[in-house]
Amino acid sequence: MNKLIFTFIVLFFLNNCSFNENSRIWKDKENKLETDKKITKVFAEENLSVSEFNKDLKLDLSSIKINNKNNENQNNLGLQNYKGKLAKIGNFKFSKLEEINQLDFEPIFLKNGIIFFDKKGSIIRYDNNQKVIWKKNHYSKSEKKLKPKLNFLVDGQNLLVTDSIAKYYSVNISTGELNWSNNNEYPFNSNIKKHKDKIFLVDYKNTLRCYNINDGTECWNLQTEDSFIISSNKYSLIILNENVVFSNSIGDITAVNVETGLITWQIPTQSSSIINENYNFKISKLISDGNTIFFSNNRNEFYSIDFKTGTTNWINKINSNIKPVLVGNIIFTISDEGFLYLIDKNKGNIIRITDLFLNYKVKKRKNIYPVGFVIGDKNLYLTTSDGKMIIAGIEDGKIIKIEKVSGGLVSEPFIFNNNLYLVRNGSIVQYN
Repeated sequence: MNKLIFTFIVLFFLNNCSFNENSRIWKDKENKLETDKKITKVFAEENLSVSEFNKDLKLDLSSIKINNKNNENQNNLGLQNYKGKLAKIGNFKFSKLEEINQLDFEPIFLKNGIIFFDKKGSIIRYDNNQKVIWKKNHYSKSEKKLKPKLNFLVDGQNLLVTDSIAKYYSVNISTGELNWSNNNEYPFNSNIKKHKDKIFLVDYKNTLRCYNINDGTECWNLQTEDSFIISSNKYSLIILNENVVFSNSIGDITAVNVETGLITWQIPTQSSSIINENYNFKISKLISDGNTIFFSNNRNEFYSIDFKTGTTNWINKINSNIKPVLVGNIIFTISDEGFLYLIDKNKGNIIRITDLFLNYKVKKRKNIYPVGFVIGDKNLYLTTSDGKMIIAGIEDGKIIKIEKVSGGLVSEPFIFNNNLYLVRNGSIVQYN
C-alpha cells in the first residue's frame, strides 16, 4: 500500500506542483551557491565548444601500480590488471530483463564463478564454465510480476541483496538459501556499501538507510531533501574515516557519521532551477583518493571536494555523468559528447582532450553517448549506447579498435581476475 501511495504522490506533484524559486525551501541553498567564495571555476564560459587539446601529448604511467582490489569503499579502481586480448571465452546466460532503459547492474565476481539475476528476480550462481550451480527465487507470485532489479554485495559467506521493489535480504552464497528478509517503505536506488557490521544504501525518497548485516534491522536513517523526481540513475556512496558520503537526486552531497547517523557536512551543488528546468539531472558515481571526492554531472560541472570539510576545491566545465577513474594524480573522465578528458586532480587543469567518437559521422554521434569505462594495463575500454566498445591507448589516447558487443543495451565494462566482462540483456560476455 505504501508503494502505491508513493507512486500516486509522485504523479500528483509532477502534474500539479510548481516549485517557486522564491519559496523559502530553496532560498538558503541558492544563497550558499551564489556566495561561496572558495569555488574556483576553471572555465567561466556558459556555452562550451569542445575540441581536442594537446592530443599529441603522451603520458608516462610506468610508475603507476596495478590495482588488485575490486570492491573498494572509495569506488577508486585506478589501473586494473587486464592485458586486453579481447577474445570471447564465454557467455553467462539469463532470461532477458524487462522494462529497462539502461543496464546499470553489476554482477558479483567470485574466484570460482559469477552471481547475477534474471527477469523474475531469481538469483543465479554460475561456475567458471558458465554452468548454473544454483538458482533461487525469494519472491512471491505477485512480487515476480513487478520484475525486481537486484543489487548485490558480498559479506563473507553471505550475499546481501537490495531491489527495486523495496525488499532487502541476505542469502547463503553456497546454497542460495535465505538467511533473513525485510522490507523498506520505498524502493532502493543506490549501490550498497558496508562498514563493519552495517550496510548503507539510499532509497527513492533520498533517505540514507543503515541496516545491521546480521538480521537486517534498521540502525538509523537520514532523510535528505526530496525532489519528488524519480531519478533515472543510481545514487552513489563511498565510506572513509567513519563517514559515509552519498549523493541524491537533486545533487546534494552529504557526509554522515556511520555510527550515529548525524550529518558531518552537506553541500548543495544545484539551485532550485534543477527542479523547475531539468527532469533529467544525472550525477556520476563518487570516487575518492582518501582526501578528496571527485564527481561530475550532465550540467557541465566536474567537482573536487575536500573530504574532511565538504568545501569545494575547484569546479571544471565538463559535461559527464559516468564514473571517473583516478590514476596517480590524473583524473580520467569522458564527456557525454565522447571526449576523453585528462585532468590534474590537484588544480583541476585539463592536461589533454581526445575525441573518442572520432569515427562516428556527425549526425549519428549526436544520438550516441558513453555508458562507462575501465582502464587496464595499457588501454581504456569504453562502452557506448549503440552497443559498441571503443578501445583506446591511455598513454596517447588513440583509438586502437572498436568492438561490436550488442545490438541493444550494454553495461559498463568490469575487470576481474585478468578478464573483462560486459552485461548484455540476456547474457554476460567474458573476454580474456
